[in-house]
Amino acid sequence: QVQLVESGGGLVQPGGSLRLSCAASGSIFNIYTMGWYRPAPGKERELVAIISWSDGSTYYADSVKGRFTVSRDNAENTVYLQMNSLKPEDTAVYYCNADLFTLGTSGYRGHYWGQGTQVTVSS
Repeated sequence: QVQLVESGGGLVQPGGSLRLSCAASGSIFNIYTMGWYRPAPGKERELVAIISWSDGSTYYADSVKGRFTVSRDNAENTVYLQMNSLKPEDTAVYYCNADLFTLGTSGYRGHYWGQGTQVTVSS
């Protein structure tokens, strides 16, 4: 059993900042990556940012490069998304995702999703 719990969303004015958190818990053997997604035109979700758990390498969508920073706390199985210089077009529900291997009868590697946290950027 694996749970991803998100927090940190809210209402902010354009140019403001928010920090999202996502903590994974349960019978986790190994985390490969954790990332952040949001809905986008033409697709259910787009990848906003992702980080490798082993070496900390990162990837960002072009639309957020230079403004968002993804980081991790390995000891706490937690990923963060620091969002600066927020724009109205950043308004969305942000979903945390984990690619991990969970302990069980045979073990299982799969993707797990958080419940989503609302980010609203408006004057």
